[in-house]
Amino acid sequence: MAKACFLGLGVMGYPMAGHLAKAGHEVTVYNRTAAKAGKWVAEHGGRKAPSPREAAQGAEFVMACVGNDDDLRAVCLGEEGAFAGMSPGSVFVDHTTVSAAVTRELHAEAAARGVSFVDAPVSGGQAGAENGQLVVMCGGEEEAFARAEPVIAAYAKTCRRMGASGAGQLTKMVNQIAIAGLLQGLSEALHFAEKAGLDGRAVVEVIGGGAAGSWQMLNRYETMLDDEFDHGFAVDWMRKDLGICLRTADENGAPLPVTALVDQFYKDVQNMGGGRWDTSSLIRRLRALG
Repeated sequence: MAKACFLGLGVMGYPMAGHLAKAGHEVTVYNRTAAKAGKWVAEHGGRKAPSPREAAQGAEFVMACVGNDDDLRAVCLGEEGAFAGMSPGSVFVDHTTVSAAVTRELHAEAAARGVSFVDAPVSGGQAGAENGQLVVMCGGEEEAFARAEPVIAAYAKTCRRMGASGAGQLTKMVNQIAIAGLLQGLSEALHFAEKAGLDGRAVVEVIGGGAAGSWQMLNRYETMLDDEFDHGFAVDWMRKDLGICLRTADENGAPLPVTALVDQFYKDVQNMGGGRWDTSSLIRRLRALG
């Protein structure tokens, strides 16, 4: 069992840290809102720390799941950052979805301190985190990944190294690009079925097992048909992720016309007040159009 710490107890980090404790690891947590850390300790044991630096002291593995590039820099760098408290030979595992650029920046800074850095963004949403069934895509040195993988296994159903530093984040971008286009297509299909007077549930029962089927269809079609979106991965988060994808595409020359269009559709959903709605709420935008 490892001595670990977890930085960031949001909707993903809170249950992920809980699975670490349940697996028998010795866990210290830090959260920007200290009351959340206190609540976690009351539920799971372990201890809380007042800063990333103190949380990371003595830890073999430091996990983080925060908001964006700036949030990640804030918990890693500076006098109170985790890097200042980490010992040479320890491993930082970043589960935040951020740019490959900040990943490589922090990887280099960690290496200068004798610390390994694994970028390890996740897919599976809140339900995957709560059930310990996340897909984790990693970048970094093979040795660091090999050490971290058994610890990550506490909340992962799949964990794979995709390449050097930044490869995990690039793989997560591929994931988000695929989902964005798929959800728009699914929204258009279900909305078309409604306008055509078809029973949407019957339609999905027929086509869901064929070439049109997908995880999104099978797990979201009922809530989409019922116009319910108070669950799942929020539109605000998806726009953050798609922004990373589009900026990276500008750098590497990959054309993303559909992704750019769907990003603007999500902006429309935000303007409808749906920033916290599930990403399948694209269908609500279509219903508003007629």
